[in-house]
Amino acid sequence: MLALSLGVAWLLLAPLSLWLLVKGSNRERAGALVTLALLECGTIAMDSTVRPAIPLQPVVAHALPADPLSCEAGLPIPQSATAGRELVLTWAAGPRECGTAEVVVRTRGRKLLVWLRESPGLDERKTPLTLRHKDVYALPVRVEDGVASLAVPLDGKPGYIPIDGRTGRRIPASVSR
Repeated sequence: MLALSLGVAWLLLAPLSLWLLVKGSNRERAGALVTLALLECGTIAMDSTVRPAIPLQPVVAHALPADPLSCEAGLPIPQSATAGRELVLTWAAGPRECGTAEVVVRTRGRKLLVWLRESPGLDERKTPLTLRHKDVYALPVRVEDGVASLAVPLDGKPGYIPIDGRTGRRIPASVSR
């Protein structure tokens, strides 16, 4: 209710104060300046009550044990890539590899820029990749013999050169496949 009152005060008093600043006497101009200053102070005070300056941390966050079944979020570096109708990326699997990964693929000429990110619970929240890019694939990760891989569906012609988007280096082609 306070925010609504402040909004109505801005709608009514701000135009009147601006008109008095231009056409009013010296006493009316001083009153208009005080009114605008009070409206601004009220807005700043209202903003600080809506959002506290210091975010509160939960008291027991440090006391909770880590979930042993969760995976380790990270930015895997693709070791090899095979581009055809789909792009198959492989990297060394960690001890607690995530079951899904986000992939962003952009084309620049014949280059295929690839960004890769693993994180638990990708569907539940916004992540840095989803905030910056519209076309993000959340794909399942397969782990076999210490090597993690995923397949990204590609549209268009084959013959793209896969490039790691973070480093700008070419991802070597798979030796065996």
